[in-house]
Amino acid sequence: MSLSNTEKHVKDIRRKTRRKFSSEEKIRIVLDGLRGEYSIAELCRREGI
Repeated sequence: MSLSNTEKHVKDIRRKTRRKFSSEEKIRIVLDGLRGEYSIAELCRREGI
């Protein structure tokens, strides 16, 4: 692959793997973390962060 093809491939991967969280989702995730029911690692795995 040439450099431009490689860059395009990386951008495509980033575009497909990037998640957008709504404000409500962000608040829910933060509150879950503050409750302490799950470790931060478990919470991140569960949410795919």
